Amino acid sequence: MYEQMVTAREYEQRLQEAYLEGKEPAFDISAGPIPGELHLAAGHEASAAGVCAHLRDEDTVTAPHRPHHIAIAKGVDLDRMTAEIFGRETGLCKGKGGHMHLFDPDVNFACSGIIAQGCPPAVGAAMAADKRNEDAVAVAFLGEGAVDQGAFLESLNLAAVQNLPVVFVVEDNDWAISMPQPRITDVKTTAQRADGFDMPGIRVDHDDAIAVYEAAGDAIGRARDGNGPTLLDVQVHRRMGHFMGDPQTYRPEDDQERAKRHDSIERLAEDLREHGVDDDELAEVRDSAEQRVADAIEWAREQPEPDPAAAHEDVFVDEPTAASGGDD
Repeated sequence: MYEQMVTAREYEQRLQEAYLEGKEPAFDISAGPIPGELHLAAGHEASAAGVCAHLRDEDTVTAPHRPHHIAIAKGVDLDRMTAEIFGRETGLCKGKGGHMHLFDPDVNFACSGIIAQGCPPAVGAAMAADKRNEDAVAVAFLGEGAVDQGAFLESLNLAAVQNLPVVFVVEDNDWAISMPQPRITDVKTTAQRADGFDMPGIRVDHDDAIAVYEAAGDAIGRARDGNGPTLLDVQVHRRMGHFMGDPQTYRPEDDQERAKRHDSIERLAEDLREHGVDDDELAEVRDSAEQRVADAIEWAREQPEPDPAAAHEDVFVDEPTAASGGDD
């Protein structure tokens, strides 16, 4: 888990550097090697590592628009994911999806920029596993700002009615884009929403990978044993803006500082030290993660851009006639 977490943190720091190339001093969202928006998850690493430590390749994971830490924890190919973020032909989706629309069928991972969109597909994957009499499970990650979406609530209902092997993981970073949760949601914690659907609701109220691991182990084990869904509500801390370029004028300065003080990576490092792991071993893990990230970014930068003529490929079941030069 420590390796995955430091890899995710290093990865996003390097992405941030690459993203800002050519976009300053006047912020130009279309400029640089990574055009478009970029949503980073520094401070969320514990939730992904703690949950995905229990998963197999055949288990399904859906993620929201802040997906990199989850993808890394699930085992998504780092080179191809990076190439996708850079919009290159060798990316997971041939450079057409970008960072919010990653898809890796080798490890059953997908994400979307649409709020709560991953919940119905996760329920569908869980239903498929159930009908096949497989012990695979599905996990849907989402933010606390998504818990009032119909897709989330309907998914909870169907998962409960059908007793499906799915776990809903809500990453609560206190800010639904720019709005604190108490102003938009009628429950103190999202875990309480489980009460209305007759399923367990578990709250991990501190940003700790081991606490998440233990709670997720119970939830995923319950799903794998045929005992139905669980709602897992995990406290994380957003160390950056909602998106790159977000001025965060809505956020008190002391809240940003508080988020930086609650560093789950350093907390896990201290736990490891208490269990006999020395600083040299931790440094070796960090060095390996940094090299892996550097190699992925260097490889992605060298990859070819997609051929504009391939714009309609893999988009439609049948290519539009106009795109193929037909007369009809």
